[in-house]
Amino acid sequence: MLDQLDPVILARAQFAFTISFHFIFPAFSIGTASYLMVLEGLWLKTGQGVYANLYRYWLKIFAVAFGMGVVSGLVMSYQFGTNWSVFSNKAGSIVGPLMAYEVLTAFFLEAGFLGVMLFGMSKVGKKLHLFATCMVALGTLISATWIIAVNSWMQTPAGFAINAKGQFVPAGSWLPIIFTASFPFRLVHTVIAAYLTTAFVVGAVGAWHLLRDRANPGARKMFSMAMWMAAIVAPIQILAGDAHGLNTLEHQPAKVLAMEGDYQPSPNGAPLVLFGFPSNDEARVRYEISIPHIGSLILKHDPYAPLPGLTDYPRDQWPPAPIIFWSFRIMVAIGFAMLGIGLWSLAARLRGRLYDWSWLHRAAIVMGPVGFVAVIAGWVTTEVGRQPFTVYGLLRTADSHSPLAAPAVAASLIAFVVVYFFAFGAGTYYLLRLMAKAPERGETEPAHVPQRAAGITPALGVAASSSAKG
Repeated sequence: MLDQLDPVILARAQFAFTISFHFIFPAFSIGTASYLMVLEGLWLKTGQGVYANLYRYWLKIFAVAFGMGVVSGLVMSYQFGTNWSVFSNKAGSIVGPLMAYEVLTAFFLEAGFLGVMLFGMSKVGKKLHLFATCMVALGTLISATWIIAVNSWMQTPAGFAINAKGQFVPAGSWLPIIFTASFPFRLVHTVIAAYLTTAFVVGAVGAWHLLRDRANPGARKMFSMAMWMAAIVAPIQILAGDAHGLNTLEHQPAKVLAMEGDYQPSPNGAPLVLFGFPSNDEARVRYEISIPHIGSLILKHDPYAPLPGLTDYPRDQWPPAPIIFWSFRIMVAIGFAMLGIGLWSLAARLRGRLYDWSWLHRAAIVMGPVGFVAVIAGWVTTEVGRQPFTVYGLLRTADSHSPLAAPAVAASLIAFVVVYFFAFGAGTYYLLRLMAKAPERGETEPAHVPQRAAGITPALGVAASSSAKG
């Protein structure tokens, strides 16, 4: 039975499953690290203990999520060698160094200051601890930068040559390889998505506790900060997404046409297909519901601008339109829902009812996890839309996999599914338990007592700190 399955499809399913799990945690860690940096900075600036309380509250959550992100990311590099050895052989001279740069810069920076951030609040000076938090936040951004650089090169390859062995090698400077045509658009869109994802988690936690105690200062503060992010950053993300779409239309037109369901050319302006069921076999969208000319208005900023169709490109280069047609719409719908929550919160704030409107709080709770859905939908749109290539236009996915039999790939896929659901299911449950605990009502500040001045040994200092936390 397993022998009849396609090993390429199984290998793709395994990579999609593992990276989907992994992508959730870095997206949250990037935003949470920056949020912690802001909280600690506000605490040092204002002296208000509520910021210190929130810092300690979210620090525990960040630590668990960060650890889960590291563990879930370990298997990614191994899959390049096991399931995608041909890709590793052909593109390793480009992809390998970029991923190594992530370890040498971002991971070392994070690892170097993470211990101080997690355990040093009562053992080092306030400014030094803030510096450690800033370095961890910077490390998460640098990590995202290198990973987006790798992906952007696979999407819009540049700065390479192909040697006699058919391998991609640098043609000279690394700058064209790192800063490809799509890199800045992808980086901005991804980082903003991480911030919005974290903001809505924070907002949901704050709303949950406001429904139980509207006077809790920590719940009020975190909900207010999250809603400011939704109101300000969601519109920016929509503009960033529009710029990213225009860049993709220029460099990967077949992807955008599949996303929009534009199979046939539109010489007098393309419609905006709202709903329907795309079919690559029939080269049309069945049961289409569309608005004339709006597609060209969005993609060309001119309602009568001509647009090509997928039929203008070789059929063997079409991405699977049914998948990315719907993943794109899920992402866009969530983006506008985030904007709606942000505007709703502004109305509540102007009326002085931000902490009293229960329906706003309930809506914020419902919106809590949708940021993760949006980033996964965006990833599916980006990666599935690149098909049938691993390196766009140059190396096909069917030619990139290892010569493995289907049963071997299926066995590892099943093992990953079982282990991931148990391990990360338990981790997610623990995160929810941490979030369900209400922030401290008082505005207490952590002690910053130098060990020598206190007349205690480092070991006793750790014990005292642990006892105080308990």
